[in-house]
Amino acid sequence: MRGAGVRLSGARERKQRMHILVTVETKPHHRALLEAAAPQAAFVYKESGVARADVEKADVLLGNVSPALLSPKDKLQWMQTASAGVDGYIHGCLPQGAVLTNATGAYGLAISEYMVAVWLMLLKKLHSYRDAQPAGAWGDLGPVASAWNSTVLVLGLGDIGGEFAKRAKALGARVIGVRRAGVDKPDFVDALIHTDRLDESLPQADCVAITLPGTAQTRNMFDAARIAKMKDGAILLNVGRGTIVDSAALCAALERGKLAGAALDVTDPEPLPADHPLWKQKNAVITPHVSGGFHLQETHERIIRIMAENLRAFCAGAPLRNVVDFETGYRKL
Repeated sequence: MRGAGVRLSGARERKQRMHILVTVETKPHHRALLEAAAPQAAFVYKESGVARADVEKADVLLGNVSPALLSPKDKLQWMQTASAGVDGYIHGCLPQGAVLTNATGAYGLAISEYMVAVWLMLLKKLHSYRDAQPAGAWGDLGPVASAWNSTVLVLGLGDIGGEFAKRAKALGARVIGVRRAGVDKPDFVDALIHTDRLDESLPQADCVAITLPGTAQTRNMFDAARIAKMKDGAILLNVGRGTIVDSAALCAALERGKLAGAALDVTDPEPLPADHPLWKQKNAVITPHVSGGFHLQETHERIIRIMAENLRAFCAGAPLRNVVDFETGYRKL
């Protein structure tokens, strides 16, 4: 039965059992962990080719599917995504009363290390030296900047933003954290401000790191007017959602030297068309949304552990981790 994607320990119990659809990629040890968390459930593993009929049968969905496959009329009680972002699932495609949880806590390690890597690349002009390498050009490209004694503004202090803030501080930067609510300042930031004070701090920041989700409130947050308020020579990092940054305004800022560089793992549009002017910006480092995903094996392991922990809690009627607020698109505090 496992080869067909189904795990049952007794066909006669099938009608009484909770049906769990797993669309995230799994290996045998992952399946063992999930099944141990809900031993009385019927598991269906469908890593590709998920159909509407699969979703209709599910009481629980572990993983991501196209929102078009979901319906408010489904019997789905709980959906646990394999992603931190859930912007496709908060606009009425889930049944009334269904709980949505995300994978916050899985991606901080991988994405924060990516952020440090591209930040240092831009500070040290490594991208430019790499560009010169095919021509065999042995030339000094001049002064570089340092993470030490710089000011870093981190938008979003969740798992990803918090992990990057810790690493930036360890490199000697002054870190300002930006969050939408809350007054408790984490030890890994030097100052904490709310989003409504963002423009006050932008002119101080040598690096602006965006780790926010895609919501109506964050769309075009960094338009031409806000980019103009950034410090001359600053670096912009975006690993949140491409829609947060106005691509045309960013191109213009790079072209005229307003910004020293930008590193983007997310773009608008996405995928970024081959003829888009962002590709031509010499001080832009662009990657195709690969900082997260399963590129680092530990990320995959963390996602499965979060799913198993939540599945155990769901079966026991206990509170779930990472419950999403449908109004804001953020994890509930």
